[in-house]
Amino acid sequence: MPKHIAIIPDGNRRWALARGLEKHEGYKYGIISGLEVYDICVKAGIDEVTFFGFTQDNTKRPQVQRKAFVDACIKSVKEIAIRDAELLVVGNTNSDIFPKELLAYTKKTKVGTGKIKINFLINYGWQWDLAYAFDNSSDNKKLLENIASADIPRIDLLIRWGGRRRLSGMLPIQTVYSDIYVVDEMWPDFKPEHLYNAIEFYQDQDITLGG
Repeated sequence: MPKHIAIIPDGNRRWALARGLEKHEGYKYGIISGLEVYDICVKAGIDEVTFFGFTQDNTKRPQVQRKAFVDACIKSVKEIAIRDAELLVVGNTNSDIFPKELLAYTKKTKVGTGKIKINFLINYGWQWDLAYAFDNSSDNKKLLENIASADIPRIDLLIRWGGRRRLSGMLPIQTVYSDIYVVDEMWPDFKPEHLYNAIEFYQDQDITLGG
């Protein structure tokens, strides 16, 4: 059973266009998908889940789309915050695009018993993540301990919705040995079997961590 699962919730815009909606309208329909993942992972005994919210590259999109995915991320974090979890938001806060509503969660926040760890990458960039280590470490041997996302551990299983076969810069250090499972359906079309199938796939893998 994977201890730590990463989620790339892709396909929101394509899902919206296929239904005659504007691209930005798709993001809000993905919120419930994230909550379903939370519920399933709690019941399955998964220790930790990391959601890829949005990247610094994503902020180059039209303003209406930026507002939509930022709003969806804020809503998602706040929905988890009223459940039982240990919450952490990781991202570049030195930017106007970072939602001020989420600043409080940039330090680990325990809600209830903290039965599952939930991380959100918000305004995240892999270059920012790694550069942070060089800017905040005087010992090159300890660079990995000083990346911006150092509080997020190694990822066992990465699941991407939307059919794309790429990592999009998600946590390059933590995903170095991750097994990757791609779901062809779009994120708003999430079904529990997507997650169950991914976990079953992981359990069939030979986990060697390079050894």
